[in-house]
Amino acid sequence: MFYSRLRDALTAAETGRADHPLELVNAPGPTRTHGTELLARYHGEEIDIILSHVYLRSTEPDPDLRAARREVPLNPRHAASLDILWELGPARTGIELFYTGRQALEHNPYRESGPPYLLWGALLDWALTDRLRAFVNAENLGDVRQTAHEPLVRRARDAAGRWTIDAWGPLEGRTVNAGLRVIF
Repeated sequence: MFYSRLRDALTAAETGRADHPLELVNAPGPTRTHGTELLARYHGEEIDIILSHVYLRSTEPDPDLRAARREVPLNPRHAASLDILWELGPARTGIELFYTGRQALEHNPYRESGPPYLLWGALLDWALTDRLRAFVNAENLGDVRQTAHEPLVRRARDAAGRWTIDAWGPLEGRTVNAGLRVIF
């Protein structure tokens, strides 16, 4: 479990001036963050299972409404992962799942919150000799990408001069890599 309260945090405020659109100021109230983190592992003879979960609640003064608070942007309320690894003779194989929950967004003309998403991947690792292993690792096999939901580049600059929106999800899509591991 964790809790923090941060006073006088720096925040960017829009000035309304074209020559100097943003300025750094102290937030008018504290940023409060609390939550829990769980990490569990099972280790058997031929299998490892690792499970994690994070609950995060973080609020700050709303810059548009002096008396109100808002969710801190780009902080998902829930995040979780599951890794399962099997060792069978010279081979190790595994699957992994990563869940990212809904998160508040800021300065995004397309949506107020990022949708939850699930990423998954797989690994195959094979011992060729006592000192040499070959591997293939595939991530984001579902090809989840933020750009499948909306463009990153705006049609025009916003009031602060920004051309792009913040990244709230994966940008790179499906990734596969392979290699050799030499043990010294």
